[in-house]
Amino acid sequence: MTARVEVRVMRLPEASDLPLPRRATSHASGFDLRARVDGPLELAPGERALVPTGIAVALPPGYE
Repeated sequence: MTARVEVRVMRLPEASDLPLPRRATSHASGFDLRARVDGPLELAPGERALVPTGIAVALPPGYE
């Protein structure tokens, strides 16, 4: 039996045109997010960047 975990997701006003996270295929292990950026974003190997998603997520205690 698989336990269900409720994850609350809210679309932020500035991202009203972006779809909510969803599985791209029925066998996907996670959900796909869209980036809320105005143009191309290129990262060099090992480089990090904060990328806005336009959503807020509330995870229950014990999850990350």
